[in-house]
Amino acid sequence: MLQTSLKGQGQTRKANLKPYHWLKLTRALQGSLWAEAQQTPDEAATAPEFDISELEKLFSAAIPSSDNETKGGKSGRRGRPKVQKVQLIELRRAYNCEIMLSKVKIPLPDLMSSVLALDESVIDVDQVDNLIKFCPTKEEAELLKGYTGNKENLGRCEQFFLELLKVPRVETKLRVFSYKIQFHSQVTDLRRGLNIIHQAANEVRGSAKLKRIMQTILSLGNALNHGTARGSAIGFRLDSLLKLTDTRSRNSKMTLMHYLCKVLAEKLPELLDFPKDLVSLEAATKIQLKYLAEEMQAIRKGLEKVVLEFTTSETDGPVSKHFRMNLKEFLSFAEGEVRSLASLYSTVGGSADALALYFGEDPARVPFEQVVSTLQNFVRIFVRSHEENCKQVEFEKRRVQKEAENEKLKKGVCSEN
Repeated sequence: MLQTSLKGQGQTRKANLKPYHWLKLTRALQGSLWAEAQQTPDEAATAPEFDISELEKLFSAAIPSSDNETKGGKSGRRGRPKVQKVQLIELRRAYNCEIMLSKVKIPLPDLMSSVLALDESVIDVDQVDNLIKFCPTKEEAELLKGYTGNKENLGRCEQFFLELLKVPRVETKLRVFSYKIQFHSQVTDLRRGLNIIHQAANEVRGSAKLKRIMQTILSLGNALNHGTARGSAIGFRLDSLLKLTDTRSRNSKMTLMHYLCKVLAEKLPELLDFPKDLVSLEAATKIQLKYLAEEMQAIRKGLEKVVLEFTTSETDGPVSKHFRMNLKEFLSFAEGEVRSLASLYSTVGGSADALALYFGEDPARVPFEQVVSTLQNFVRIFVRSHEENCKQVEFEKRRVQKEAENEKLKKGVCSEN
């Protein structure tokens, strides 16, 4: 094996050296230069020797105390240099860790006690997630376990890592804590989204006015397409609703949507306010079922990990006593919530599929998002077209009134003459 050549390596070191923050290989892969070096140990002789005293002078972790007396007449006193902190963790990571810790206003042991007590009043989810980012890696843990010097001389990052290492599976426990903190808001948000979809689907299917409008559109389409291959339809695809604006009158001043609104206003005015039946439709267009599925899966998987850690921590001993007690209480509540949520999720999935089927569509080809988006666009265009019709009627009314007034004035002038 390739060895480092140190000049004077038999001498006792006078100071700890600053570490070189590399990632150590524990085995040499076949074909690598390290494997070749092991096979030809004579090459080690070509490595230069390193003077240990020079290394201590240049890279000592602490400033050695001076034997020289200070000048200026203070011959009885010796300079007491400030001891440098021993750094075992890579500098940038240690620096970022210390920035994170500067925002934590309680001592590290108290911080870990709060974590193990799952105390949300002391630390929030962002801080917990930051702690997770700075959990020591396997290599960092080995470095710290191998340190035999005075722990008070370690940097704050190293001391923080040592506190974390006192807790079995500390990263897992922190993730459990993060899940617990976010559980209420995640469940509430998911339940709200599921309820909106459920309500929107029920409102659409339960609207008698929308059903009559769809039947009116079918009659209108069959009247236009009579005698053609498109005629005698028993229904139409949902996206056909948006094509009502594609067909225009001969003078191009009116679309088929305008005509539909005109007919309804004249013959079935009670249907014009059908959008009032669909109060949840717009909100439903802003929700993706895929996102809700991912959230449901995350909540389920997260709970499984919580249960696993609760079971595993049984052998932790006193360090996890409060953790297990509070986690047991949380689990008794959370498991019931997740069961209820899973039941609602299943019901809503059925409602979403049923909505596509209600319009004669295959849910696999026309997903819920497409259905509600098409309906919302139809509602928007319908309302706008009806408003434009009303403005046109008002405009015509004023025009006729003005013409009548002008005609009256003309007759008055003629009679005077």
